[in-house]
Amino acid sequence: MSAWVYILKCADGSYYTGSTTNLEWRISQHMTGKGSKYTSSRLPVTLVYAFESNSIVESKNHEHQIKGWSRAKKEALIRGDYQDLVELSKSKSTSH
Repeated sequence: MSAWVYILKCADGSYYTGSTTNLEWRISQHMTGKGSKYTSSRLPVTLVYAFESNSIVESKNHEHQIKGWSRAKKEALIRGDYQDLVELSKSKSTSH
């Protein structure tokens, strides 16, 4: 069964990351204020990234990984700027 990890941009400029097995239904839930407490107070929301995987476990893992990322790294992913994504990952690992 396929599943999705997605990022929404909220009206306040913040990002919300989630996962689902039914992307269309889940996004419509967010847009009507029924998706999550976080997005319901930040309407409207816009889908800015979605990635399909082979399982909900895979999507959940990807979701939790993205939630730990900086805003800059999330925005590189959204832009599809994989080189910047790699560079941002390197800079975090060398700062420790």
